[in-house]
Order: sequence, then structure tokens, then C-alpha cells
Amino acid sequence: MAVPDAAVSFLLENVGQLLSYNRHLIADVKENIEKLEADLKVLKILMVDFSNYTDNDSELLKQTMKDIKSTLWKAEDAIDNYIVQADLRTSRPGFSGACHGVTDFAVVLGEVGREIEVICKKVEELRAQRVWSGFEAISSNFNKTAESSEAHKVEEEQLIIGFDGAAEYLVDCLVKGPKQLEVISIVGMCGLGKTTLAKRVFKDPHVTYEFMDKVFIYVSRDYDKKKVMLEILASFAEINDEVSNLDEERLENYLRQQLEGRTYLVILDDVWEKNDWDRFKFAFPNNNKRCRVLMTTRNAEVAMYAHPNNPNYWYKLDFLSLDHSQELLRLKIFQKNECPPKFAEYVMKIASKCYGLPLALVLNAEMLMNHPENIDWWREVFNNLSDYKARDITQVTKLIYFSYKQLPNHLKRCFLYLGLFRKDFEIPVWKLVRLWISEGLIQQEGNLDMEVVAEKYLEELVFRSLVMVGRRRSNGKMKTCLLHGTLRGFCHREAVEENFFQEITMDNLSSFGLGNLDQYRRLCINDVNVSHFLSVATAGKCVRSFLTCPREDMAVELKLVRSISKASKLLRVLEVQSLIFPRFPPEFYGLVLLKYISINFRNGIIPQAFSKLWNLQTLIVKTSSPTLEIQADIWKMPHFRHLHTNRATSFPCPNANSQLEGKEGALWPKNVQTLCTISPESCKREVFNQTPKLKKLGIYGSLSKLFELDGGASFFACLNKLESLENLKLLNSDMNSRLYILPLKKSFPPQLTRLTLLNTRLDWIEMSVLGELDTLEVLKLKEFSFQGNMWEAEKGGFKHLKHLYIGSTGLVVWKASGDHFPQLKSLELNGCEELQELPYGLADIPTLQSVVLHHTNSSVASSARKLLKLKLLQANKGDRNIIKLSVFPPDH
Repeated sequence: MAVPDAAVSFLLENVGQLLSYNRHLIADVKENIEKLEADLKVLKILMVDFSNYTDNDSELLKQTMKDIKSTLWKAEDAIDNYIVQADLRTSRPGFSGACHGVTDFAVVLGEVGREIEVICKKVEELRAQRVWSGFEAISSNFNKTAESSEAHKVEEEQLIIGFDGAAEYLVDCLVKGPKQLEVISIVGMCGLGKTTLAKRVFKDPHVTYEFMDKVFIYVSRDYDKKKVMLEILASFAEINDEVSNLDEERLENYLRQQLEGRTYLVILDDVWEKNDWDRFKFAFPNNNKRCRVLMTTRNAEVAMYAHPNNPNYWYKLDFLSLDHSQELLRLKIFQKNECPPKFAEYVMKIASKCYGLPLALVLNAEMLMNHPENIDWWREVFNNLSDYKARDITQVTKLIYFSYKQLPNHLKRCFLYLGLFRKDFEIPVWKLVRLWISEGLIQQEGNLDMEVVAEKYLEELVFRSLVMVGRRRSNGKMKTCLLHGTLRGFCHREAVEENFFQEITMDNLSSFGLGNLDQYRRLCINDVNVSHFLSVATAGKCVRSFLTCPREDMAVELKLVRSISKASKLLRVLEVQSLIFPRFPPEFYGLVLLKYISINFRNGIIPQAFSKLWNLQTLIVKTSSPTLEIQADIWKMPHFRHLHTNRATSFPCPNANSQLEGKEGALWPKNVQTLCTISPESCKREVFNQTPKLKKLGIYGSLSKLFELDGGASFFACLNKLESLENLKLLNSDMNSRLYILPLKKSFPPQLTRLTLLNTRLDWIEMSVLGELDTLEVLKLKEFSFQGNMWEAEKGGFKHLKHLYIGSTGLVVWKASGDHFPQLKSLELNGCEELQELPYGLADIPTLQSVVLHHTNSSVASSARKLLKLKLLQANKGDRNIIKLSVFPPDH
């Protein structure tokens, strides 16, 4: 049974949000609302200690929790339905159902109030009878938020305690041996650290040096062969529509052809069956270039089958010794291989109960490190492990549950939400953050933006080893995340049990007919034909979130789309970007509670009626049209925060009518944080005046039009007032125009950390302006952003630059030293075919960690290898980082 207080706390907070955000629509039932609020406050006070109760198996307690959730859902449904009716009454004066709606609402809320009173009495009786017992001495510590992950950060590679020999052995297998293709496997049970070991080997500098083309792919049990092959291709080549549309057989042949001339390493993580290898092996040519495939698997038969003639090419990962288990615990909890004497006994006892399983050790460490000085808490953790055997997978699940139980409420529900996504799906962090906020899972913390709070929550889950980092951005922040298969399975089971969501699969599709969806609040459709599902299951009147994440986009008839809006009028989240509509469905305009829409349609127009969605926070649009026109007045949408589009987007300029739509003539909050990607024509002074909190701005089109702003007023004069702007993209689509000059440093946004330029055709001398930007950390100079043969960097510039990307710019000579980029960590060149060599002065940058070359030339690759050799020599002396070099395509 999942910990019940997470769901109840979530519902209490969501009902509170509904009451707070929609008072202007429920003013005519003010007395009913005030009574409900008072009842909820009493219930919330009685629920405060629920996170400390240990007797969660009490049948009386379970039934009480069910009663509470049922009552709160009834209140939530009543409020939502009334808001929809009130909005309809406002937009259609004389609507005949208005009075009836008030009456129904008052009756339902009266029933809810009486039920809450009964529940409060029951909770008080339970408290008096002490049905739950616990650790009062430490209960005040339970829901404390974990300290910053930066303060306790232990690199993943450091957690391969006791596996140094395994890493060395595997590296030797990869870089040495015959020139023929070899398949190497890591075998071990769930939780032994196969993926972490494979990642460490993948990042090893000797492996990076030997393999110019290498890729790490998560396979998992329910993989899609075509998707896996496309991911391998994407690691060293551009994927166009022609390649994406190839069938499996032709794509396999194409991949084989592309790998034929390369020295490649492919890591296939989490391979389950022997026939999985049969399905992939023909894509990997034996080209006598010492190419390698490394697999991780729980099944030893898979390893033996892939390489039957040489058992030396698979490594069986074993459990840790007791000494190594204690070392791992100490390192994770105290960040060093030692601990206070009073905890030494418990370190030994807990380590022995984990039986050498790294996953068990890490999860226990995550619980202990939140109260590292509380001996009572250590004793409690140990007592919960008294009958624990880590080598039994059912006991591993119990451990995960115990770790989950100790999460603060706000992390429990965020963790459960991750079970919505497909098993092998790398979740984009920016999208996950938007979804969490729209779902009401993120609460305001002081003056922090909810996006910042959500990212902090995610870091905490990573810090607690419950979520894995997929990829990181050039500035070091998380780009994607994913769940370990075992954790995802646990998360999914608990969420379904608590009715947190329901996943529609091929196995349960037949059971969902008319009326079978009414009990669910969230639906996710991952590996099912969505059109077929919509044709057989049209009900779902209580559904608040409808999400699809199939492996491929699919066209859907509008008549089926209408079934979503007709049956589920209370939707808040609509993630349907994988479904291709001919146009924006007009039926969606009636879904006035929507906070999040991710949609895909062809005609490139969002009509005026879209502004009826006054609750909307996030709009994500994918269209095959060359441009996107938003005819709706988005400035009338008071909660609007994020616009993400794949085309240059135009929209109406704010006007007086837009700004005075609030109650009693008040201005709507100016909360917009993202405008990406918009047309230059939409970059008006009024737009920037209305977006003082803007953090990300992407502009695509003829950039010369930017300087026509306000009849000649400088575009940068407007930007410089955007004190929160961190990310700016200037993408010029007009091949006949260019930017001749950049403004002075003072004209740039004061907090700008990321800048991307495309086709601006500036002279290299203008780089001195960018070098003066104090906060700039990431600079991406894409195709033709600069022009000219030589760039000579100036001293004193780019003091905080960490990532530099240079595309096809015609650069021939680049003069620079370590003084010019004192904090540079990564350098990426793409298409610099005329460049003679890399500046040798880059070897003096102490922070430089990686150099990636795409489609350069042999002389540039040769100069990069000289840098790598120099860094290897310096690393052997212990005074420098090792540069990780990648060259695509390989030049040898």
C-alpha cells in the first residue's frame, strides 16, 4: 500500500488552489465556499502528523484515508463543474443552467461539509486510540526538505566502490584485443550497478580516445527497434525526414552502411532476451577497425549467446564485500570514507543487511543522510531492515517502498508522476517542470518562481537516487531524466493503486469501454493506438489529465478528438503532441480549466477563440506549417507563462483592452517567462513592457526588421530592460541581410547567461562585445553567425564562459590562449572545414574537459589529439583534467 498522506495532502492543497484562483467565478456561493474552507482547515490540522504514522496497514486507517480522498474528490469535482458552468454563464448571458448550477453546487457542498465533519471526528478518535505509533522524538525531522544536492554531491563514478577492477577489465576489453567486432557483456541482477559501471567505462578517457563514434542507448524490456537504431544514427549523423520514414529493414541497412567506415562503440543498456541481440546484430558491421558492442543484461544466457566462443568477453558483476559496502555507505552519507565512532556499529549492521547490493546501500544511505546525527533515526532504519535480504527482488521492492515512505509529501507525488512516462523514454526536464506545475504538484515557496522550485524538487529526487540523469545541458543543468526500470515499476504500481493515474496498455485496452473511465483522474496512453482507444472508450467525466506518449506521431480524425472534450470537460492537462490534427480543434475552447496544452496540427493558425482558455499556463505547439499565427489575444490570459513553438510565431500586440481585463480594472499579472520562437514582427515595445519576468526569448525571421522597432528605436534598448532574461536566441532566416554591429555591453540584458546566434554574419571583431558580458556562460555561434577568416581573441574577455560552440563560419585562423577563456569546460566545432587547427593555447585552460569535432578536417583533428596527449601527460602528474575528445566522422 502506498503512503496515503501524499495523496490526501495533494488533494487538500489542490482544493485550496481552486478556491483561491477562481473566487471571481464563485462569488455568488461565497458562504458555501467559506464553510468548505473552514472544514478543510480543520481536516488539514488533523492530517499534519499523518506522515509520521507507521501503522499504515491498519484497516481502519486505510478506510479512513479512502473516505477522505473520496470526499475531497467530490469537493473538487463540485468546484470544477461549477467553475465551468459559471464561465459558460459569463460568456453566454442568459444561459439557462446557471441557477440550476448554483442550487446543485450548494447541495453538493453541503453534503461534502457534513462528510468532512464525520471524517474529522473519526480522525480524532483514531488519534485518541493511537492506532498509529511512531517516533515522536524524531517526527519533526521527517518532512524536512533534503539539503541542497550540491552540498552533498558525490559523483556517480565515485559510487563504483569495489568495482575498480571491473572497470579496468572492461576498458581493456574495449581498447585492446582483435580488430574484429567483439561483443562484451556486463551481467548481474537488478540493482548491482550495471548501468553505472557501463557509464563509467563509456566516459573513460582511453575509451573516448579510441572510439571516435560512441553512443549509449537504453534498450529496456519493451524497446522499439526502429527508435533504437535512429538514436544510434543521431549520435553521429543528422536525421532527416527521409531517414526517419524508412522501414525497419531499410533503416537497418542504412545504419550498417553508416557504421561500415567507422571505429564505433555502441552500449546497449538493459538487454533482456537472446532474440533481442538477434534483432540488432546485423546492424553492426565487422569492419576490422576494432569496433565493439557493450551490453548490460540481467540474463547470463544473453551474454553467452552474443559471444558463445569466448566467455572471457562477459563480466559477471558480483555483490560487494562487507568492507566495500561500509565504504559506500560512509562515502554517500558523510562524503568521505569515515564516520563518527557512535555510528560505526550501525554502518556495519546496515551494510551487512544489504548483502552487498549497491542499490540497497544507496537507498539506505539516502534515508540516513537526511538525519546523519540522529542515532534514533539510524536505529529505526536498521530495525526496518531486520528481516531484509537484498538478493531477493521482492525485498528490494520493500526497500524502495521504505525509501519512498520517507520522502516529503511534495516529493512523493512528483515521484509517482514519473510513472506516467513510457519505460524507455528520456523525459525532457523543461516539459516535466511545466507538467508538474500545471498538475498542481508544485507549491509556491516564498518569492521563488515555481519553475525554480520544480527543478529543485527534481534535483532532490536525483540526489536521493530515485531518478537518473539522462543528459545534461552545456551549462551543466539537467536536460533529460529517466527512471531505473525497477523504480519505474514500483512507482507505476503505487500510483495505480492510489488511483493517481491509469495507464492504458495493450493488455488492459479491452477492459475500457463506455463508462469504465469515470473513476480516473489521469490517463496516459503510451503503447496503444490512440485512435482505437478513443473509438472504444469515450467516457471519463472526472479525468483531469490526458497524456499520450506513443513511439511515433499519428494522424487522428477530428471526430475522435471531439470525444476527449465531450467526455472530459474538467481537463487541466492535455499532452497530445504525438497526435497530428488538421487544425486546432475548436471543441477544446470549452475546456476552460486547461492549464497545459501540447498539440500538433497542420494549418498553422490559432483562432481568436483560443483566448477563452483563461486558465492556460503553458502552450506547446508543433506544426508543419512554415509559420504559426496566434490570432487570439494571449494577453487576456492572466496565468499564461510559457510559449514553445517550432515555427516563427506572430501574435497580436498588447493593448489597453488586453491590460484591463482583471477584476475591478486591475492589470493582469505579468508572468510570461518563455517566448520561443517568435517572429521579429512580434517584437514590439509593448510586448516587452508586458513581459518583465521573461527568462527565455527566441526570435526567428528576418532580423533586420528588429531594427525597425518603433520607427527606428533600438531593439536592444527594449531587451536591456528585461532584467530576468537568461537565454536569448537570434536566428536570422534572411540570407540577404545581416547584422553589421552589436550594441555596447550595457545594452544587453544584465542576467544573460546563454546566447545563440544563427546567420547574423557579424565580423569577428564584434566578438569583443560578447567577451565583455559578465554573466555569459554558454555561447553558440551557429552557421554563418560570424564571417571572416581570422578570429583573434582579446584578453580579459569571456571570464565566465563554460561552453563554446562554433558552426560553419568560414573561420580559417583562430588565435587564443588559456587567458582568453579561463573557465571554459567544453568546446564544440561543427562544420569548421576551413579551420587550420585549434589554438594550442587551449591546453593551458585548467577547466577544459571536452572537445567535440563534427565535420571539421584532419588537421583540426590532429591538433585536437595533440591537446589530448598533452592533457594525458599533465593528468599523470595530477595537476590537470583529461580532455575527452570526440571526432565525427572519424578521420582514421
